[in-house]
Amino acid sequence: MTQIDGDARVRLRPVVPDDQDELIAQARASTGLHHPWYTMPTTPEAFQAYLAKYSQPAAEGFLVCLRGDGALAGVITIDSIVRGRFQSATLSYAAFAPAAGRGYMSEGLALMLRHAFCELRLHRLEANIQPANQASLRLAGRLGFRKEGYSPAMLFIDGAWRDHERWAITREMTAFPPVDPHPTLPAR
Repeated sequence: MTQIDGDARVRLRPVVPDDQDELIAQARASTGLHHPWYTMPTTPEAFQAYLAKYSQPAAEGFLVCLRGDGALAGVITIDSIVRGRFQSATLSYAAFAPAAGRGYMSEGLALMLRHAFCELRLHRLEANIQPANQASLRLAGRLGFRKEGYSPAMLFIDGAWRDHERWAITREMTAFPPVDPHPTLPAR
């Protein structure tokens, strides 16, 4: 994974071991913002597990960093990357409390979409969002995702099975330039 840059006020970079203390501090300061929608690592052990997960081939974890001072604005992850005929993955994201509501996540997610469709050469990204998380639902809609359905008791988060709305975007729904298909895509 490499840094992802563009014309936005933010850039994306992979999570690395040296991020442990700052990411944990930001996650702890943002617990109220994320609860009960998203869980982030708030201990060194949880951070190490997070880091291990995003060092696997089927997942990528990025920090959204402000261009000026490099401050952390949030996280974006691509999980469950499946190749072959599917060429799909799930997307999750969370702002850190000090940066919330300033448009940084919109800019970071736009960079991530370009990365997913042009560099990773995925065909589809899905975001599963709890219905009460209105900010996240609005963000997905602004970025061009379409609501595909509703999944009762879909994910176990914060000690309970949570309902989610399924939102997705495919490469054809974007204006990104064409790229060759990923080599794992069958010819027929």
